[in-house]
Amino acid sequence: MNDAGREAEARAAQHLERHGLRILARNYRCRGGEVDLVCRDGATLVFVEVRLRTHRDFGGAAASITPAKQRRIALAANHYLAGKPLPTCRFDAVLLDGASIDWIRNAFQTS
Repeated sequence: MNDAGREAEARAAQHLERHGLRILARNYRCRGGEVDLVCRDGATLVFVEVRLRTHRDFGGAAASITPAKQRRIALAANHYLAGKPLPTCRFDAVLLDGASIDWIRNAFQTS
């Protein structure tokens, strides 16, 4: 990961913490998938994808979370949850487009 990516994830984590979430893990990886941030929001476990775009070309940060990317995030989330009691979970996205930051709760669902 480059410096801009690390800075984006740090900004996203700070934003989420300011809104009451607790960061449990960063860059959780398994074979075939990765979750940028794993957080706790009350009783809900939140898997967060952080996307940085410096320009809005090609649809900006939100458009870059493709169905294939969603499957890789879900794979890593399932790996993280393996052997644990199943809490309520959701998938959020923190989008950084230039200077703006947008937090989308329930950004996508998995099947």
